[in-house]
Amino acid sequence: MKKFNFRKVLDGLTASSPSSGSSSGSNSGGAGSGSMHPGGTAGVLREEIQETLTSEYFQICKTVRHGFPYQPTALAFDPVQKILAIGTRTGAIRILGRPGVDCYCQHESGAAVLQLQFLINEGALVSASSDDTLHLWNLRQKRPAILHSLKFNRERITYCHLPFQSKWLYVGTERGNTHIVNIESFILSGYVIMWNKAIELSTKTHPGPVVHLSDSPRDEGKLLIGYENGTVVFWDLKSKRAELRLYYDEAIHSIDWHHEGKQFMCSHSDGSLTLWNLKSPSRPFQTTIPHGKSQREGRKSESCKPILKVEYKTCRNSEPFIIFSGGLSYDKACRRPSLTIMHGKAITVLEMDHPIVEFLTLCETPYPNEFQEPYAVAVLLEKDLIVVDLTQSNFPIFENPYPMDIHESPVTCTAYFADCPPDLILVLYSIGAKHKKQGYSNKEWPISGGAWNLGTQTYPEIIITGHADGSIKFWDASAITLQMLYKLKTSKVFEKQKVGEGKQTCEIVEEDPFAIHMIYWCPESRIFCVSGVSAYVIVYKFSRHEITAQIVSLEVRLQYDVEDIITPEPETSPPFPDLSSQLPSSRSLSGSTNTVASEGVIKDSIPCLNVKTRPVRMPPGYQADLVIQLVWVDGEPPQQITSLAVSSAYGIVAFGNCNGLVIVDFIQKTVLLSMGTIDLYRSTDLYQRQPRSPRKNKQFIADSGMISLPFTLDYFSLFPLPAADADVLACSKDNFCMRGLSNFYPDLTKRIRTSYQSLTELNDSPGPLELERCKSPTSGLATRTPEAALGFYRNEIPAVRQRNQVHHFPDHVNGHCTSPTSQSCASGKRLSSADVSKVNRWGPGRPPFRKAQSAACMEVSLPVTTEENRENSYNRSRSSSISSIDKDSKEAITALYFMESFARKNDSTISPCLFVGTSLGMVLVISLNLPSADEQRFTEPVIVFPSGTFLSLKGAVLTFSCMDQAGGLMQSPYEVWRDPHNMDENEKTWRRKLVMNSSSSSQETDHQYTIICSEKQAKVFSLPSQTCLYVHNITETSFILQADVVVMCNSACLACFCANGHIMIMSLPSLRPMLDVNYLPLTDMRIARTFCFTNEGQALYLVSPTEIQRLTYSQEMCDNLQDMLGDLFTPIETPEAQNRGFLKGLFGGSGQTFDREELFGEASAGKASRSLAQHIPGPGGIEGMKGAAGGVMGELTRARIALDERGQRLGELEEKTAGMMTSAEAFSKHAHELMLKYKDKKWYQF
Repeated sequence: MKKFNFRKVLDGLTASSPSSGSSSGSNSGGAGSGSMHPGGTAGVLREEIQETLTSEYFQICKTVRHGFPYQPTALAFDPVQKILAIGTRTGAIRILGRPGVDCYCQHESGAAVLQLQFLINEGALVSASSDDTLHLWNLRQKRPAILHSLKFNRERITYCHLPFQSKWLYVGTERGNTHIVNIESFILSGYVIMWNKAIELSTKTHPGPVVHLSDSPRDEGKLLIGYENGTVVFWDLKSKRAELRLYYDEAIHSIDWHHEGKQFMCSHSDGSLTLWNLKSPSRPFQTTIPHGKSQREGRKSESCKPILKVEYKTCRNSEPFIIFSGGLSYDKACRRPSLTIMHGKAITVLEMDHPIVEFLTLCETPYPNEFQEPYAVAVLLEKDLIVVDLTQSNFPIFENPYPMDIHESPVTCTAYFADCPPDLILVLYSIGAKHKKQGYSNKEWPISGGAWNLGTQTYPEIIITGHADGSIKFWDASAITLQMLYKLKTSKVFEKQKVGEGKQTCEIVEEDPFAIHMIYWCPESRIFCVSGVSAYVIVYKFSRHEITAQIVSLEVRLQYDVEDIITPEPETSPPFPDLSSQLPSSRSLSGSTNTVASEGVIKDSIPCLNVKTRPVRMPPGYQADLVIQLVWVDGEPPQQITSLAVSSAYGIVAFGNCNGLVIVDFIQKTVLLSMGTIDLYRSTDLYQRQPRSPRKNKQFIADSGMISLPFTLDYFSLFPLPAADADVLACSKDNFCMRGLSNFYPDLTKRIRTSYQSLTELNDSPGPLELERCKSPTSGLATRTPEAALGFYRNEIPAVRQRNQVHHFPDHVNGHCTSPTSQSCASGKRLSSADVSKVNRWGPGRPPFRKAQSAACMEVSLPVTTEENRENSYNRSRSSSISSIDKDSKEAITALYFMESFARKNDSTISPCLFVGTSLGMVLVISLNLPSADEQRFTEPVIVFPSGTFLSLKGAVLTFSCMDQAGGLMQSPYEVWRDPHNMDENEKTWRRKLVMNSSSSSQETDHQYTIICSEKQAKVFSLPSQTCLYVHNITETSFILQADVVVMCNSACLACFCANGHIMIMSLPSLRPMLDVNYLPLTDMRIARTFCFTNEGQALYLVSPTEIQRLTYSQEMCDNLQDMLGDLFTPIETPEAQNRGFLKGLFGGSGQTFDREELFGEASAGKASRSLAQHIPGPGGIEGMKGAAGGVMGELTRARIALDERGQRLGELEEKTAGMMTSAEAFSKHAHELMLKYKDKKWYQF
């Protein structure tokens, strides 16, 4: 009987749905309905494309977290397993072992971790959190889970202590009481040490919270309790009384024992260390202030800063180590946080870059009553983790194998590449290894616990991070690990800014002018391109050889005047302007030729940064080939770059911002195109117009009550409009086009601005965006101008442009409108004097786009009101977009894509093209005319011109991609890499090797499928017919932050991350929804700036200023994840205790006879009050194991394999048992025969 697949039937119904492309999507989930465009049906496809991806291929799962734990609070170390645990303020715990063993777990409550305690060599961990709860974690599984929790209701936890090889945990509280918890059952014992019994009856004050608990190394039946006010109590657990009480005037911060148990050391709030002897408890045996100034005899040393922690560790063959943090003199306020190591008479002060949170001394033995033999100190800083080698006299630090320096400079952007060329990792590592820091300890990293293997994943992965200081880091991310390969400093291209010069020449950003804004990398050709917040683009080429060369730079003037909108009277317009004033300015090939403006003079034609003009030495690796800078125009700084693309095959780099588009030939170092966005719609022939957008001096005719148009009169003289259009442009002041301005821009509008500085704020506590409607983040591309506030550009100008476009090219393609439309202007409104003053106040001294869009800046407009008539006012804009960028006065370039495609409708052959997407949902195709011969590419000019093809979507365009006629994803053309500075003679005749059309199908293509995704919807067009085959309205109430076409299981799909937290996967080309999961609400713009997808079901984002979170949407990887993770616990025998000797055992005291079970158990101590603490069972049993597994199928498979292995072992055991029985019977038989043989013989007969 044939099987019936119900899912395939539903998929077929979805694919053949006749609903319109404008149908609304779901309002909460973010996924809309997939539908075909009315102009095209399934019959339009020349052959049916068989899609292999189904929903069973997808599942969302977090894989691993890299980087330094954000806001650390606690530290613990297991000396036998050699693993380290770090707790954070957000309730997270990171457990680290050998490289590759890195586990992240999270308390559900999110409460800060106060303290961590390992059950040494037991595979368990106890955490105390700020909500007064104790948790027991099971570390014997790859993803730890909580076994038990104990919530204290009436007292606050301040300190915990777990003796070695004990199952009773001592818990000190804020009230000064000490409770005891059974670790196995996590039940509170009835044995309690009350504070009023611990101190003397004559004491009238409360001793304060418990700050220290520890049992005596000499006798486990004695407990040392330290109180905050300076009181120390030596408590006898058996007799339930205080054996000794010690008092000191200063508050106590920490205590540590000498291993013999006769002395202990305290650190105090006045910067002093006191050494106490149990035989003379009346006063300290020794008092020192290590960093205090020496005073005259009889005078007390001056106080210093508090010593927050001290550790007293002994050595068998040398003097003991005294290690403490803090204690510096108050008169040295500028000194950095320090760790002091006292060894004999030598005092070493190690200054740290960040405040010290906690430190631990790593010792050879876990037994507290033996010589400790310290060999390292692990120091947890606020933003780093270092380990100091104590075995060398200069105390070097170990080289940290973990990626703890991701945040060395704040991360501003990320890029993720999976399944890249395998040789790249080796090449980048070999180059980066030459620049590694020196001076590290020559010993191996001491935190070496756990076990890890490569698993089944074999493809290489590379992560690139851009930083605020202009540096770029390449990371090897293969097999869910992270290791830095290579670091590139882009700031070396520019001159160092002098003091005060930054404010004069760089007013785009207040800080970090070199911050990286966008990254574009072609792994095959090794061409690397970056853009910065100071409106520059740098093209890098990779070379294995060091060179010294001069950096070539170009300065581009890209600005379009959309300010101070004035409507001129027809008679005041000159019929033919002077075209000589609009010729393109000459470019600079050697550095920046700035003409620095003096005070009061408008800045013009100067870049934000100065490129080095002298020859620069460039080490092997990525070397700057070309620097392109946008310059100031009439006192306005250049706008930040919003899109970037490079083609190594064409030798062209293209970038755009809210003003327009720039195309540069980086082979010939020439500017091919510099044009305003609005001008791209005007003409298809570049020889009929100037190559740069004109900018006319600002004018404002206050007495006439008119405002200027957003394009100059000279432009219309070059391109005259029909009479009807001219009439519309010549609106008089009485019939002025100001209809519906209040509907466009209500006063009640909230704006949320976040700069890249917010990516690294330590007091990071973002709240959810609980607003009715989320708008597009792309509105941050330009600061809102007065013209945008007037609503002029979005309301009136499209009406003119539409008619002009109809005049130049058809505006309908297969029934689909591609040109903008708007309602006619029926009534006008005069500008009031208040409006005139508002517009006039924007002068050269205060440019409206000043400091717009810093490194990670996104501006989200969130309108309070959602009246239907206000939304309808956008319905007839160019792209029907309702995103917030529609309110801006400029149309930004938001996406660029190089591809061999069909530039015009009904073309017969493919040609080099550049797809351009805008913030208003328009898609333009730029044709690239390249020299045919390879030799001519270096001399003949490249011609670029608009092809006249226009497509439209709703919302800002985010990404492009192309598929061949067989449904295979087409790769952009690229040039095979060769070293540009190889001096081998054979290389001189080497020609460029280009891969022009790479796809899964080798057939000659006569049509393609173009996938375009905007922040609202996705469309699939068939080229060259330009028929819209599929439309999917992804979301109506939110917007897409990141979208990419990725390859998974050798098939292409569209991956989207929505602002409402949904991750959506759609098949291609049919746009059928495969996955829609509410994964992560957008609570921070850091996530929006750094979220990125890549092939093979991988994705990542910056989850905190210091950590990268990787995730997968592949079901296969979720199933195999358990095998890829490292093991935290490995079976290791606990080292044997040293033989104490007869005399020490006789006279030195012994705790071996102390039975805690008898003393703390329910039989003798009774039950604790139920209201004192509440036991909460954890999910660490079967459910925790299932949660740790990659999936149900994977769990069942592993269980079956485990059962098979167990059965096999049982069979082997049975065979061995049978063999032993046979051997025993044979031995018994031979023994009996031997007995009979010698039974009657005498002893002298043997």
